[in-house]
Amino acid sequence: MNQYISDNKDRFVNELLDMLRIPSVSADPKFKQDVLRTAEFLAQKLTEAGADKVEICETAGYPIVYGEKIVDPSLPTVLVYGHYDVQPADPYELWNSPPFEPVIKDGKIYARGACDDKGQMYMHVKAFEVMMRNNALPCNVKFMIEGEEEVGSANLATFVKNNREKLKGDVILISDTGMLANDVPSITTGLRGMSYMEVEVTGPNRDLHSGLYGGAVANPINVLCQMIASMHDENYHITIPGFYDNVQELSQEERAEMARAPFSLDAYKKALDLGDVQGEAGYSTMERTSIRPTLDVNGIWGGYIGEGAKTVIPSKAFAKISMRLVPNQTSEEITEKFTKHFESIAPASVKVVVKPHHGGEPVVTPTDSVAYQAAAKAYEETFGVKPIPVRSGGSIPIVAMFKSELGLDSVLMGFGLDSDAIHSPNEHFGLFNFMKGIETIPLFFKHYAEMSR
Repeated sequence: MNQYISDNKDRFVNELLDMLRIPSVSADPKFKQDVLRTAEFLAQKLTEAGADKVEICETAGYPIVYGEKIVDPSLPTVLVYGHYDVQPADPYELWNSPPFEPVIKDGKIYARGACDDKGQMYMHVKAFEVMMRNNALPCNVKFMIEGEEEVGSANLATFVKNNREKLKGDVILISDTGMLANDVPSITTGLRGMSYMEVEVTGPNRDLHSGLYGGAVANPINVLCQMIASMHDENYHITIPGFYDNVQELSQEERAEMARAPFSLDAYKKALDLGDVQGEAGYSTMERTSIRPTLDVNGIWGGYIGEGAKTVIPSKAFAKISMRLVPNQTSEEITEKFTKHFESIAPASVKVVVKPHHGGEPVVTPTDSVAYQAAAKAYEETFGVKPIPVRSGGSIPIVAMFKSELGLDSVLMGFGLDSDAIHSPNEHFGLFNFMKGIETIPLFFKHYAEMSR
């Protein structure tokens, strides 16, 4: 199989570049046709790779691309999940090259979606092709690739509920996470959940002259900033009443095991050009980004932001706020607590509206399962060292949904790096990582089929 991979490397990369040129931004309606075009591209490539029953399944939003190869119903079935939509590329001016005109530089592909998740998802399509062309597919495989992950997977749960028989399998395989380093492979065993909110603060019924009204009328931007600032104390604990009630606390032994993962605080600060880190007192940087909940402002706006000056007290101010959740917290619980608290701290001089967006549940996957052991064995063969189990700070809400609706655990075989700038300008994905994924995934299938007998 490795010879086939080597012989077809350039084609694999060029196909990925073609897909990256399609701006499949699910959050912006102006890209609707591009999102649909990406689904068609993917369906065609799955068909060419050898999948049967390939279809573009309509939903109330963007479609889900499905395909399968059933070699023997008595063998185990791996359900591969990924997404073909991408984050908005804004701000475009911060990109060193246009986000939808991929370039290869220093062994990396620079483009929006290169790592998250087109590059990682497409590894599975090509790995499947490799197995098919070499008559080496050892078990059944199904693909379910959605187009709404970056906007909360609003229609995926409905699709899963309505297609339990079609999606019946033994394990979910996902590559939408990362690993510690190219010489330190890791497998993600935990993900944080999320509660995402939008808030609106209204003061006067119209924009006002700041000279005539300043000092007498509440400025919604000032008030919003004060409200947001009050939601952390001096130790960076979140001050929402009851926020930590159900947080799962790890033992000192578990924390010590986590600390075995290689991490350089100096390198971390240098990579981000930081003078120092900041976060919840009593926890390390790695713990703050994995086993602790957070509250962050993702966007804030209001008033005049054009060229020059305009002396105005705005009528409204807005913010988008996300909270990452850890095991035993639920998005419903935290959404309710945030809403109640935010409304309670608003002064009488303004009115507030809290609008929940999408949410998702935290999850921890077992490390003693056949799927995890098969993945670990596959990584060890291609990287030469055993992978380290790690908990990720990111969220993939559908992992918990797959468990509740299909009864299946997921194995998270990520090949990206923290430095890949996902969701940011100049997102990239290493050619080494892309090809290593294509090499490693067939070994997971091999070991999973053998170990499931």
